[in-house]
Amino acid sequence: MRTLDFLLDYGLFLAKIATLVIALVAILVIIKSVSGKNHGSKGELEIIDLTEKYKQTTHHLESYLHDDAYLKARDKAEKKEEKAKHKSVEKEVKKAAKDGALAAQRDPHLFVLDFHGSIDAKEVTSLREEVSAILAVAQSGDEVLLRLESGGGMVHGYGLAASQLDRLKSAGLPLTIAVDKVAASGGYMMACIADKLVAAPFAIVGSIGVIAQLPNFNKLLKKNHIEFEQLTAGEFKRTLTMFGENTDKARDKFKQELEDTHVLFKDFIREHRASLDIDKVSTGEHWFGTQAKDLGLVDDIRTSDDLVTEACQQKKVLSVHYVQKKKLTEKLPGMAAEAADRVLLKLISRGQRPIV
Repeated sequence: MRTLDFLLDYGLFLAKIATLVIALVAILVIIKSVSGKNHGSKGELEIIDLTEKYKQTTHHLESYLHDDAYLKARDKAEKKEEKAKHKSVEKEVKKAAKDGALAAQRDPHLFVLDFHGSIDAKEVTSLREEVSAILAVAQSGDEVLLRLESGGGMVHGYGLAASQLDRLKSAGLPLTIAVDKVAASGGYMMACIADKLVAAPFAIVGSIGVIAQLPNFNKLLKKNHIEFEQLTAGEFKRTLTMFGENTDKARDKFKQELEDTHVLFKDFIREHRASLDIDKVSTGEHWFGTQAKDLGLVDDIRTSDDLVTEACQQKKVLSVHYVQKKKLTEKLPGMAAEAADRVLLKLISRGQRPIV
């Protein structure tokens, strides 16, 4: 009897395991199918009308501050203004069509971009899409505002991000960059591209220097009788290493590479902010906004909110954000291991790639 009960329990246990396995396989098949369908679409632009948002917020607050008579008069005046504006535009379009010079005329726009930079500046992928979209539709009178926040990172990543901003300037689009929290090192490399650079009073600005750091486990390996071999072709293919024994020659070579990068960094900033005393501010130090203004690192003390609010009263303000679509598999558990891999890769790359 006990044997029969055991067999029944064991059979029930196997049935549960089989059901669980089948369910997991089914889920994986569905995930694969869905992610495959979305494979062709990498991302899309998200446009937010900040002028309309500002207007709605104002109207909502006014509804609590004024009586019905005032609100009706306000709405009537706005409709009248919109109607007159529409007629004026319609008249200009008809005249242009008659003269054979029809163009898509519109009011000047302020395009607002956001860049929250990471160590590897991977956000440049979205930035380049946003810049390309703006350049495709920009007209005379348009401007760009970049709300920048970054403590810096890898030289090549932030160099590319700065080049994307330079595309706007090359096209003749006035570029304002606002730093509300931090634009240090590589972040300041981007910021100095601006025609006008503003910062909040306590925003961190500067840190014009270069750093590279990595742990070395050679003594630990030797203690545990573990040998590490590294084969290279070329005397300086690899200088400092995490696992091998570093030499003074390798250290000197690597330090020279850091100095060379620092010189390039300083030359880049000198090119875009000629009035700046670069030798005085390229010590690797950072300053708060008000101090940075006195040193010439920024042009004015203001927040991005000041600029957007002011622009909403004068022109159409649009927030432009390129959103990259993620596969369903990327949203599921397992991202912790992926994050650990990224941290390890960054740790390794930091040893051979200078950080600005």
